[in-house]
Amino acid sequence: MTSRRRFLAGSALALGAAALPSLPASVPAAARPGNGTGTDPRLPNFVVILADDLGYGELGAYGQELIRTPNIDRLAAEGLRFTDAYAAGPVCAPSRCSLLTGLHSGHARVRRNPAGDPASIALRDGDTTFAEVLRARGYRTACIGKWGFGPEQPDQASHPNARGFEEFYGYITHGHAHDYYPAYLWHNGDRVQLPENADDNKGAFAPDLFRDRALDFIQAHQGEPFLLFLTPNLPHAPSDVPSTDPYGDQSWPAADKGHAAQVTRLDGYVGSILDALREHGLAGSTVVLLTSDNGPHEEGGFNPDRFDANGPLRGYKRNLYEGGVRVPLIAWSPGRIRPGTTDRPTQQIDLLPTLAELAGVPAPRDIDGLSVAPLLNGRSGGAAAPGHLYWYRLDNGVTSRANRTDGGRISRAAEAVRQGDWKAVRFAPGKDRAVPDDQWQVELYDLRSDLGETTDVAAAHPAVVARLVGLMRSSWADSYEREPFGLLLEAPDILLPGVPYTITGALANGSDRPWDGARLRLDVPADWSVRPVRRGFGRPAPGERARAEWQVTVPETTTAAEWRLTVTAHCTVGDVPLRFGTGRTFAPPPPPPAGDAYLSDLTWLSAVNGWGPVELDTSNGKAAAGDGTPISFGGTVHAKGLGVHSPSEVVYHLGAKCTRFTALVGIDDFSARQSSRGNVIAEVWADDTKVFDSGVLRAASGPRPVDVDITGARLLRLVVRQADSGNSFNHTSWADAFVHHVTSTSR
Repeated sequence: MTSRRRFLAGSALALGAAALPSLPASVPAAARPGNGTGTDPRLPNFVVILADDLGYGELGAYGQELIRTPNIDRLAAEGLRFTDAYAAGPVCAPSRCSLLTGLHSGHARVRRNPAGDPASIALRDGDTTFAEVLRARGYRTACIGKWGFGPEQPDQASHPNARGFEEFYGYITHGHAHDYYPAYLWHNGDRVQLPENADDNKGAFAPDLFRDRALDFIQAHQGEPFLLFLTPNLPHAPSDVPSTDPYGDQSWPAADKGHAAQVTRLDGYVGSILDALREHGLAGSTVVLLTSDNGPHEEGGFNPDRFDANGPLRGYKRNLYEGGVRVPLIAWSPGRIRPGTTDRPTQQIDLLPTLAELAGVPAPRDIDGLSVAPLLNGRSGGAAAPGHLYWYRLDNGVTSRANRTDGGRISRAAEAVRQGDWKAVRFAPGKDRAVPDDQWQVELYDLRSDLGETTDVAAAHPAVVARLVGLMRSSWADSYEREPFGLLLEAPDILLPGVPYTITGALANGSDRPWDGARLRLDVPADWSVRPVRRGFGRPAPGERARAEWQVTVPETTTAAEWRLTVTAHCTVGDVPLRFGTGRTFAPPPPPPAGDAYLSDLTWLSAVNGWGPVELDTSNGKAAAGDGTPISFGGTVHAKGLGVHSPSEVVYHLGAKCTRFTALVGIDDFSARQSSRGNVIAEVWADDTKVFDSGVLRAASGPRPVDVDITGARLLRLVVRQADSGNSFNHTSWADAFVHHVTSTSR
């Protein structure tokens, strides 16, 4: 008996269910055109290798003389070497976000590195990546290595699994990737311990694990189109590496020997990938792209000048001069890409539309990048040149060489534009880019005659300066609203048994071509009740949606450990079938209270906390089991309660079994002892009705009593939010948090 129920949106579609276009989970190798050493012009494989802080001059193919990179040099000799390729930012997070989404740093979601908070650089639903685009064409997709966006949590919009990558193995957060011998890595939604690295041992070098996983992925999917996004954290600081060979005998400092060995080790990974492609007969049907996320670093004692890591360019990581943003880019595919060089100015935002065109799939029309597929395919005329390239920089990091290069302005907001051979760089007086143009310091360089940006010619070309500054202004948007692309799912955050809910799916055509034959389908557990409300099919033109609605009800009794709800949509673009899918996993609620109870004795339905876990019966600690300090206000200790830190929301399932909620809420003594600056607002919600608002709570004003009617409420939500811009002293306690049962006599 099937464990899932499938519902087309509208009974008229049910008869056509068998005709829905469907992509097989796997295509036999013998049946796949282009297998072997030939080429498949329809569905090439893609391997995108992104190095971390690898400078323009650190490869032999780009002039390096001290560090050995024979495999990458061969890749360049057999492929197309870009001389004027650019990262979209001078530091990791904004550069990588732009590479993934095709938006420059004036439009992209992430525009600066995190200042200690991974959630500050989280991607969201709607931040369409090149992996999501290729998944619609049936590609198997993997991100292996450094991801670098959002918190270390599964099942959230910034996780690589939610952004188009079926397979993920590596670091989720930006900061975690600075550890080459981590105690754990993430495999999809699971945190996987590395016992070899326990107790600060160095038994498992993470980049080696990434190489092995990448080779396994290629072997597993050699018979079907795949995208491998391999992002080892080499050669980012520190210069940690299992061996400094072949540089151990050099008289260089340890950091320099380690860094050089990191680059050569990266080169070895590239050789292993190419060997695997040849072994499996995939060389001719695979496009390999190798690049870096920004210019060379100077951290952890490494001296980039020993190796001319920026080549003939001025600047380092964090600079908007050429050395900070111009990077290696090599494209390789024997029989498809002609060997040679190109000086087309190519920013990494061009990657998404390029992969889309090579795969024959539509790309979002609101991106900034342009496809270079014609250039890779050797078409006459090549790829269209960009009108201009744009960069923005605001970073908390300060390194000595980069700061000297910037004339002491490394902490200021900065912008740059390249148009043709003209390059303008400008610095704000501080961190605010909204100041008038006349407060910025503008420099102008002619890259054709001055690649090293040694001579500022702004005074001699005021009209050029004015034009490029105008491009800087027009390239920036404080908030860039994306046009929806692909499948959207609207569903409640929580599902309760016996309650009807509306589920909405929409196939949004954010491309520039019409999508034909759109059909949407809902899959739910077999014992759910489902009623189609709105039929979801049609031919959405660019900017339009095909929309479907269903009413679903979870049965009152269920033994499932989790509930999975998925929506799929099928359509065609020309003769190309596309399939989109999205879904949500819900946790069945715990049983409602059987009598009067303290909330800390109940199991919550969900809990989100701004820092650390929600504490049970304590104020602050590292585990939710109560290892923190006692809950107290003004020296009065409370044995029961919840300790939280804004922004926080803790949800309990009451099942309409309770009548009152009582508590004492305020900034607790733990925060008050550290500072008087804590300030929050506490709210109590009974289902969708707010029944309590504390107003601004401060340590000096003390806690406030809560006594509210919650009769009939299925859910109780305790919310704490910051009252102003927030600070580190917002630890709040819900002391003596207690629900009164309908059978209670203590009312």
